[in-house]
Amino acid sequence: MELEITTQVVLLGGVLAFILGAVASKTNFCTMGAVSDWVNMGDTGRMRAWFMAMAVAIIGVTVLEAMSLVDASASRVPYRGSLFFWPRYILGGLMFGVGMTLASGCSNKNLIRIGGGNLKSTFVLVIAGVMAYLMTRTDFYGVVFHSWMLPISPDLAGMNINDQSVGTIIGSLVGLENPIQLNFYIGFILALGLLAIVFRSKDFRSSLDLVLGGLVVGLVIIGGWYITGGPMGQEWMEAVEFMDDPPPSTGTQSYTFINPMGETLSYLASPASFDLITFGVSALLGVILGSFVYAIFSRSFRIEWFVNLSDFTYHVVGAVFMGIGGVLSMGCTIGQGVTGVSTLAIGSFITMGAIILGSALTMKVQYYKIVYEEEATVAKTLVTGLVDLKLLPESLRKLEAI
Repeated sequence: MELEITTQVVLLGGVLAFILGAVASKTNFCTMGAVSDWVNMGDTGRMRAWFMAMAVAIIGVTVLEAMSLVDASASRVPYRGSLFFWPRYILGGLMFGVGMTLASGCSNKNLIRIGGGNLKSTFVLVIAGVMAYLMTRTDFYGVVFHSWMLPISPDLAGMNINDQSVGTIIGSLVGLENPIQLNFYIGFILALGLLAIVFRSKDFRSSLDLVLGGLVVGLVIIGGWYITGGPMGQEWMEAVEFMDDPPPSTGTQSYTFINPMGETLSYLASPASFDLITFGVSALLGVILGSFVYAIFSRSFRIEWFVNLSDFTYHVVGAVFMGIGGVLSMGCTIGQGVTGVSTLAIGSFITMGAIILGSALTMKVQYYKIVYEEEATVAKTLVTGLVDLKLLPESLRKLEAI
């Protein structure tokens, strides 16, 4: 019985991921590309698509929770955990943002590129997967990060706040009897506000690809929550509860791609062990397959390799930062930036902001180093980048704007 229901959950997760991979390929949905377009060209089209995906996912999770179909507070990834791990959100998000820029795309984009024939992204997947494995299956995280991050991370439970969703925190502070219910109203207000901002752009409204990309990504995230946390998900969790060795990957969840990279490497090391094919592994493979099928039908499949040693080095370093940063921040641009945000968890919003900042600053550093070469030290480029992003006053500028 447990094998049958697990197979259904895993296969359905893979089907939705296939759709995600195909549509993201067709519409060029890319979160790093969204940051790049905004920073380098002032184009907010793809950023609006990302925000639309967030809004759609927020509405979906809000409705599912209001109907008691899904409990996002009990998710496998503790987005709403009462432990407010702010150092993980900030440092992990910054590391992931830097990494995805050096590696030419976030985890989801690299999976899509693998399906399209990009062998560079295969290296990124393997290296990021090894780092994710290191962070989750060894003492590396505990020794390097957890030992100093835990003591400075407050537990909201000590303030009688059960989780870190926006509604719960506000509701608890004003003394509501059931504060989590406030998420329903906050979720709709936030989502409608985001959609209003997104659709203010005439260029966005007129682009079918941008609208389609944002809509489908948001709907797929909702689908993941419903499959694993709805009636089927409950049956799944009940079925494995009495197993002698229940798989740790069971639980309410939706799409995220860094930790599944480590899980995928574990499965590939023992391909006959089908119990290692988790929801995350199925999602990862589904995105690659969806992208591959689209690439074949659109005749866009192209084998790509590293241009030079510098290109190789950037991708390797980026993959290391992505793997460590993605696990540290408990998600990537999809895992935290859409899936986590859909739960209204404060940590997810912080992580998303840190990812965007890390990526934008890396682009600024690269840009100024190209223009000014040896004169552009790391310190000068960082300060100038922060000035360009309006985070420091113009008086602190170290390099002339180009």
